[in-house]
Amino acid sequence: MQSVFSDTAWSVWEPLIEEVRPKGKTPPKNLRRTISAIFWRHQNGAKWRALPSEFGPWWIAAQLFIRWSKLGVWQRLFEKVKGKDQALGMVFLDGTTIRAHHKAAGAAKKGDAEDASGIVRHLAAHVEALAPRSA
Repeated sequence: MQSVFSDTAWSVWEPLIEEVRPKGKTPPKNLRRTISAIFWRHQNGAKWRALPSEFGPWWIAAQLFIRWSKLGVWQRLFEKVKGKDQALGMVFLDGTTIRAHHKAAGAAKKGDAEDASGIVRHLAAHVEALAPRSA
């Protein structure tokens, strides 16, 4: 089975995810596989339908991502992860190299899924950062 998380990294991430995920009638099946699919998709910039079959049905990952986006789960997870490692919350940008279109100032917001995509992309880039390092 393909996974974005090593066993060590998952042992750190799983309790954080369990803390923030909504507790519904039925717990999600194969949570590690589904979260791996979501992170893989955001790391690679692929379309949902392009997920490798080892991650399970693409629509399960897409559905969970959208549902959790609307409920603010990704933002809560980001805050938890940032609390464990302050460096993950830091992003440095050099404003002199970032150019925006002159009409960009009045652009409409796309909504929760767009915000969540950025958060998940940031989380996915730091999957192994929380795992304990061997000496």
